[in-house]
Amino acid sequence: MQKFGFIGLGIMGSAMAKNLVKAGFSVTVWNRSPEKMDELVTLGAEQAATPREVTESCPVTFAMLADPAAAEKVCFGKHGVLEGIGEGRGYVDMSTVDPATSQRIGVAVVAKGGRFLEAPVSGSKKPAEDGTLIILAAGDRTLYDEALPGFEKMGKKILHLGDVGKGAEMKLVVNMVMGGMMACFCEGLALGEKAGLATDAILDVIAAGAMANPMFALKGGLIRDRNFAPAFPLKHMQKDLRLAVALGDRVGQPLVASAAANELFKGARAAGFGDEDFSALFKTIER
Repeated sequence: MQKFGFIGLGIMGSAMAKNLVKAGFSVTVWNRSPEKMDELVTLGAEQAATPREVTESCPVTFAMLADPAAAEKVCFGKHGVLEGIGEGRGYVDMSTVDPATSQRIGVAVVAKGGRFLEAPVSGSKKPAEDGTLIILAAGDRTLYDEALPGFEKMGKKILHLGDVGKGAEMKLVVNMVMGGMMACFCEGLALGEKAGLATDAILDVIAAGAMANPMFALKGGLIRDRNFAPAFPLKHMQKDLRLAVALGDRVGQPLVASAAANELFKGARAAGFGDEDFSALFKTIER
């Protein structure tokens, strides 16, 4: 039985780890808030006391953490990933971070004798639960091959994009586009409502044309019903837009529309909507 570690059991990570356990893999888990491990342990996972204990005991460890600060703390902190990595063991960071953070973690893992792969994902809560994420891997090819059976239980499309940093860059591009789309979508719905158009009519017209897409189909009805339960928290979208704009600065690419979208999400976060779904941007726009 192939053995995997899994660090980080938030909205995404818990669903991804469950799919590994349900597929029959031996899985050792760790989370900063211990109570989030209970359900996984009930399903058959083994509980670790520290990230070090996970990477020490597992040939391959996946991590799904909130942001660059969390990814670095779990890696470099006391009893962290680096203290347990080595002897060819693999660390697969599936968090959405900037390329520089991913590269720092990768260099440190390799220096300790381990192997590193970044593998951020495109998708939110439901795809994570269904095992239909898009996995954007980059880094050690042998580790990619070893992790592939686990990836196949978490995702429907798995890509290897080259050297460490390319997966992070791809994820930031994808989420930047998604954030901009959501900003325009919310503005369109708010404008239509203020002009006296029925929301359902707006959604029907969008769904019938070239702009039809799964995100608008799903989020449109939820926005109409004022259901902003988090599938992808707004604070994470704002973080990704911030990182994308920073990438644009680094490579000299103007990102006028995305910078404006970032400011809109910053405003929604400041208004207290950070822990709601990123579609809660509508609440600030409709004002």
